[in-house]
Amino acid sequence: MTLEILQRYLRDLEANDAFSGVVRVAVGEDERFAGAYGFASRAWGVRNTLQTRFDTASITKLFTAVAALQQVDAGAFGLESRAIGYLGLEGTAISPDVTVRHLLTHTSGIGDDADEEAGESYEAIWRDRPNYSVIETADFLPQFVHRAPNFAPGQGCRYNNCGYVLLGLMVERATGRPYRDVVREDVFAPAGMAASDFLRMDRVNERLAEAADPIHDDAGGIVGWRRNIYSYPPIGSPDGGAHVTAADLDRFMRAVRDGRLLSPGLTEAFLAPQVVCEVRDGWTQHFGYGPSFRVDDDGALVFLEKEGINVGASGLVRLYPGRDLTVVMLSNLEKGVWAPIGMAHEMVIAGAFD
Repeated sequence: MTLEILQRYLRDLEANDAFSGVVRVAVGEDERFAGAYGFASRAWGVRNTLQTRFDTASITKLFTAVAALQQVDAGAFGLESRAIGYLGLEGTAISPDVTVRHLLTHTSGIGDDADEEAGESYEAIWRDRPNYSVIETADFLPQFVHRAPNFAPGQGCRYNNCGYVLLGLMVERATGRPYRDVVREDVFAPAGMAASDFLRMDRVNERLAEAADPIHDDAGGIVGWRRNIYSYPPIGSPDGGAHVTAADLDRFMRAVRDGRLLSPGLTEAFLAPQVVCEVRDGWTQHFGYGPSFRVDDDGALVFLEKEGINVGASGLVRLYPGRDLTVVMLSNLEKGVWAPIGMAHEMVIAGAFD
């Protein structure tokens, strides 16, 4: 299976408005494939490039996890530290027994602001609350702290966005700095992610992919394009919304692997499964301290990854440790990366990038 096959496949998706974004595959520091497709601005016909920055959605949780684990390394709090006591949030619906470990591994059981696994829409939050009023990390608290828990801490596994909001608040209390500044200074800078930042949607930003999802008619044809400016807050937060290039996201994964962001013990822990969560499509999903993991039937790690999805944004970074191979896909379409990652995975397994 040659790389030209992947290129043709992506060009076909692009031609059918099914993919807009970037794909990058690297083995170690050696870039094996890189391509940009579709439009950064459909209104002006500006095309995406490999230097375009994309909304990472929930991939941002990786940066939050590292920032929190850095504070574990620093001794500000531990993996077994109780979040509510540390933050002084007694009197909420969140159990006082929820720990940092629970928050990192989606085993806290706390109520989310939008329980997407139960069919709730994150967009629906902003029908009654102006999205521009949620800027700082603490602004999210009224949306979830009084929601009933799904289970007792450690007694289940359920993907949770607001657990990472609490981690962001703990980082702020530990450092005395705003969350976004901590990530810029303590994660992006040492990882060499010079192009990455938290960019406000209500400002003019250079080299930014503008989100636009297709509007379909009853026959499935595209009759227009919809922006996402009312779909979530105007700037990223601990649970999602940082903007990166594909190369910067690869630099982040390499910085973690090389031990440049965390101590040896926490580096090892970050790159390893921590809890068994669920069986998905015939394989068992494990969660860790940020990433999720696919383990084969023999218990061998196939890959670790983090996905992100929101209106007008989808992304994925996947590391195949045995091959030292990283796949990065970023798109300014909500459904952009899900078809191409299947093709890329087949090619990895077939040795096309070796």
